[in-house]
Amino acid sequence: MTSDAELIWQGKYITVRKEGTWEYVGRANNIHAAVILAVDDGHVLLVEQYRVPLKRNCLELPAGLVGDEMAGEGIAAAATRELEEETGYTAAHIEIIGEFASSPGMVSETFTLVRAHGLKQVHAGGGVDGENITVHRVPLVEVPGFVAAKRAEGLVIDVKLMLLLGLI
Repeated sequence: MTSDAELIWQGKYITVRKEGTWEYVGRANNIHAAVILAVDDGHVLLVEQYRVPLKRNCLELPAGLVGDEMAGEGIAAAATRELEEETGYTAAHIEIIGEFASSPGMVSETFTLVRAHGLKQVHAGGGVDGENITVHRVPLVEVPGFVAAKRAEGLVIDVKLMLLLGLI
């Protein structure tokens, strides 16, 4: 973002900016996201939850905000926290894969993709504060069929699941 960007509106988590003819949304207060690829023992952890902007349930990789609860929180710490909150699994190690953008023509937000290693289930998961997350532990070889079945049920499929569909 350059200094030429005009702040149109700011909420607790997002901003709307205008720069020349471009209008775009971003995260407020240097908050960013971590997306977690949690593959262990030939299975991947996926989450399903209602997304207000889409007005439907969405099938996604576990993810969460970095720095929304504690200023200066690191990516690995946030990913570890979010993985346990959403899925009920802890990770022995978080490997940072890199920074990515999912909709760079409209959103300035980027996310850091991480891989969780050494998974151990410690509770059922489901998120916090009414997130009502459903956790799915899916065999990697069944991911294409699982995604197709969820799409047929009317779920929106997060584009980041293409990562898994490309692995198979």
